[in-house]
Amino acid sequence: MSMAADTLVEVLRARAREHPGRCAYTFLEDGDAEASSCTYGELDARARAVGGLLQAAGAAGERILLLYPPGLDFVAGFFGALYAGAVAVPVHPPRFQRGLGRLRRLAEDARPAVVLTTEALLAKAGAHLARDPVLGQLRCLSTDAVPDGCAEEWRDPHRTSADTAFLQYTSGSTSDPKGVMVGHGNLLHNLGLIRDACRHSADSTFVTWLPPYHDLGLIGNLLQSAYVGARCVFMSPVAFLQAPRRWLAAVSRFGGTTSGGPNFGYELCARKIPSEQTAGLDLSRWQVA
Repeated sequence: MSMAADTLVEVLRARAREHPGRCAYTFLEDGDAEASSCTYGELDARARAVGGLLQAAGAAGERILLLYPPGLDFVAGFFGALYAGAVAVPVHPPRFQRGLGRLRRLAEDARPAVVLTTEALLAKAGAHLARDPVLGQLRCLSTDAVPDGCAEEWRDPHRTSADTAFLQYTSGSTSDPKGVMVGHGNLLHNLGLIRDACRHSADSTFVTWLPPYHDLGLIGNLLQSAYVGARCVFMSPVAFLQAPRRWLAAVSRFGGTTSGGPNFGYELCARKIPSEQTAGLDLSRWQVA
């Protein structure tokens, strides 16, 4: 990717023009079967549809809370917020009722104009959110119900490298969540350093189970793959924790070249995968761990 790009929106738009049919993301719903994939062209169209919806809702320039489980809807919601000229705020969906306190404190700090989510999660959590004095005031939009035709309503927000792309919050496990403003220029510079250090290219294949809400899962995998025009195969952390072999099986099946995680992930594989279950695993293409 030429450094002429000033924003992540320009990066994805260029990918969609250059290679619209190239697979961008594959999500493994249960960690085993290939549940769903999207190409760069399809992702660009979905991001424009979500962006058009947000622009029509008057949310351009506002903070957008992303309340999704891991999956393609999260990716479309994240890019859709950026396409709208808004600021994405990724957050791990709470286990209702548990976790509402942290989500409330985060919302009080970020002051989002809109919550993006899925119809399924809204049906499950909507009543809990509505009863909360802070969260109940937020407008929720289900992006999986947004018609593709909304893409025609999208207008380029013409953001610059100085504009904020997203807010990255701490876990808030020991104190109130604290957010860091990540600018488009900051983000592209970081992605360029990761690409150079790891020698990533369009021929790379990323495989990850890391949460998409924080630095390594979001920037080091989901956004890095788009930055270099590669493919990212991902699953939820829960799918990996339930059966650690799923991680290595995905690396083997999709020819993963970049994959990794914290030490406990490798230790879990060493302890939980019997030797007879390693037969047939081919990790020979794995270059960056």
